[in-house]
Amino acid sequence: MSGHDRHSIENKSAWTVFLIFLRLGLTSFGGPVAHLGYFRDEFVIRRKWLTENSYADLVALCQFLPGPASSQVGIAIGLSRAGYTGALAAWTGFTLPSAIALILFAMGITSYGDIIPSGVLHGLKVAAVAVVAQAVWGMGRNLCTDVARVSIMALAACFVLLVPSALGQVSVIASAAIIGLVLFKPEKVIAHDPLPITVRRRAGVFWLFLFFSLLIGLPLLTALYPSQTLSMVDTFFRAGSLVFGGGHVVLPLLQAEVIPAGWLSNDTFLAGYGATQAVPGPLFTFAAFLGSSMNQAPSGWLGGMICLIAIFAPSFFLVMGALPFWEGLRQNLRTRAALSGINAAVVGLLLAALYHPVWTSAVLEAKDFGLALVALVALMFWKLPTWLVVISCGAAGWLLTL
Repeated sequence: MSGHDRHSIENKSAWTVFLIFLRLGLTSFGGPVAHLGYFRDEFVIRRKWLTENSYADLVALCQFLPGPASSQVGIAIGLSRAGYTGALAAWTGFTLPSAIALILFAMGITSYGDIIPSGVLHGLKVAAVAVVAQAVWGMGRNLCTDVARVSIMALAACFVLLVPSALGQVSVIASAAIIGLVLFKPEKVIAHDPLPITVRRRAGVFWLFLFFSLLIGLPLLTALYPSQTLSMVDTFFRAGSLVFGGGHVVLPLLQAEVIPAGWLSNDTFLAGYGATQAVPGPLFTFAAFLGSSMNQAPSGWLGGMICLIAIFAPSFFLVMGALPFWEGLRQNLRTRAALSGINAAVVGLLLAALYHPVWTSAVLEAKDFGLALVALVALMFWKLPTWLVVISCGAAGWLLTL
């Protein structure tokens, strides 16, 4: 076997995929948009696994699907190199570093919460204000580009504030899709490079069938056989299935589920969300923190891993199910019109979450507002990395309580 052949086989092994994504999982700070930049540099520029156009097309597919776009792009890249094991290897390498860090943090504040100064946790909550505000601004500029989209965004925010439940948020997304079909007339798609990923249509149907079966069946199973574990799987699977717009949008959906259920306090929820900004990797690993923080079993490592797998499972099913049909979907103008309405609505969902619970729980005094303002300026204008801003807010929160 020639050296070139050995190198080709090595590059297409799941182990190689895992090691590459593990390095990215340890170093990819900055959120979903930054992750897509890291992926482009690694797999388009350096390794040339994808062409520029096919990578852009893959990003478009993953932004079209609900769930964490950057993780879905990683899953698809792993799938293209080493099949299903490559997809699993890519997700594991990219996700585990931040998931382990957040589980350890959750267990620390659960077991030794009294040791950690309250000001530190409050500073993390204030940091969440700046991070979510930056996300609202960035998504609004990109997705709410005219009067109709801004109006959908504002109405969505008002509705979910008045009807603060997961059902209310799903209703908003469905209504926005219908409004998008009526209002928007997208242009035809230009020519593109086909994706270098082959999944049979029959396999795609199987994965989509599994996705919808679990989405519909898990709530029924939970009603028939009530248990904490099944309720957790149902809640986090549904969150991973219905979140459009990236990791930040999972905040209001999960908050509407886990806080009313009494699984953990709102303060712990927001402290964990702030800590999630300080670690590399996908924001959906926030689920690992929540599962580990539960005040009833399963919690700790087991609870964290259950919630982590449950929230990412829809991404696997949707990516592998949608790939065989993407060429047709991307040309469908009605599909893209509905997506335009959905994208505007998710900005409204995030704007509502910025007010409650993020703002109302963190900005209690003038000094909190000042800290949040400095953090926002640091993120948007000084261009400081998110993890540094979050850690600095924690330290400032502690100093302000002295």
